[in-house]
Amino acid sequence: MSYCVVTGAAGFIGSHLCEALLAKGHTVCGVDAFIPYYPRPLKERNLQHFLDHPDFTFHELDLRTAPLEPLLTGADAVFHLAAMAGLMKSWSDFTLYSSCNAEATQRLLQAAKDTAIPHFLYISTSSVYGQEATGPEDTPLAPFSPYGITKLAGEQLCRAYTANFDLPVTILRCFSVYGPRQRPDMAYNIMIRSLLAGQPFVQYGDGEQTRSNTYCTDSVQAAVLAFEQRAVAVGETFNVGGGEIVSLNTVRSLLEELLDRKLQVDRRAPRPGDQKHTAANTEKIRRLLGYAPQTRVRDGLQAQIEWQRSCPS
Repeated sequence: MSYCVVTGAAGFIGSHLCEALLAKGHTVCGVDAFIPYYPRPLKERNLQHFLDHPDFTFHELDLRTAPLEPLLTGADAVFHLAAMAGLMKSWSDFTLYSSCNAEATQRLLQAAKDTAIPHFLYISTSSVYGQEATGPEDTPLAPFSPYGITKLAGEQLCRAYTANFDLPVTILRCFSVYGPRQRPDMAYNIMIRSLLAGQPFVQYGDGEQTRSNTYCTDSVQAAVLAFEQRAVAVGETFNVGGGEIVSLNTVRSLLEELLDRKLQVDRRAPRPGDQKHTAANTEKIRRLLGYAPQTRVRDGLQAQIEWQRSCPS
């Protein structure tokens, strides 16, 4: 079995990834800085699912300042998920986003190079494509928000370390991940909370914006497959999507049906940086890694509803 370092381990996708790796018998070292993008207790709750596992250790540290080589020494793989997420705040606090998403990534890559890490997996985002994200991985990239720009900077840093130092890197671009533990600032989480509380939901745009939704465990499946098939995955960039493309209006209708409630909608103008359409082209990851998402949107939304009912934000 392998020793894996997971950054952003207390976050939405990171916590699910830690669980999956532990279930497969790997030793996992989780890292998180608890930067207050959303309440710390929510992240601590994510960790409770595996914090006492005998093969799990946790370090609270900031990748921007902490010594990283001791953390990475002896690791078989680094899964780099830690990042400042979300579009809107990136317009008003670009320094925070650039430091967390670019500077921290560079420091981690340097430590990975210096400790000869066999596999560095960088979790990126469909936001690197721009307003429309519908093509294959070699589609020209034109980020539409400061967040997307900083995540693309992380990708380019990965490529620079590969080109100059032969660091073995895989890049995974996740599309609209949802499910249990979803961040409280994300649309589906807010919509479900609004329905449960009988409060209005603020909707930006006409609701016809579409997303290639990816259930949390499907996104984790992609990362694990890339890790397990290192010989194939190193040097590659993969889109990670769930296979179903739905509009926000369709999701609203599904949630109303599942909860047997009508959502009050407060319609606003589109926000700067919001993507209009995403449709993950996953032909490459299916062909090379055997990726096959398992969860349909309706089932995934039902699971997220059940989680939010049991663990209100």
